Amino acid sequence: MDHKDAILSRLREEIDKTTELVYKYRELTKPIAPENAIGRVSRMDAINNKSVNEAALRKAEAKLKNLTIALSKVDDPDFGICIRCKQEIPLGRIMLLPHAVTCVQCAK
Repeated sequence: MDHKDAILSRLREEIDKTTELVYKYRELTKPIAPENAIGRVSRMDAINNKSVNEAALRKAEAKLKNLTIALSKVDDPDFGICIRCKQEIPLGRIMLLPHAVTCVQCAK
């Protein structure tokens, strides 16, 4: 990979963005205190929203983990090589999804 600096920059940018998302979702998934003076319907909405935010938090945490792994492997000789077909992953895909480990064809 001769575009290593661009990839490193993109990985760091995505890590920063995803870290902020994780923080935001953690704030949104804090427990809802029963003594909060909100109506029954509002409480049900809050509980439902909490579930949606918890799912988004899990997804963001998984992405952050994968981005961190990708950052640690950027110097490996097989970085940017599809784990299934062993072909080079196009730079455009890596720039769009810096934690991608498969090419578009193998991701289907």
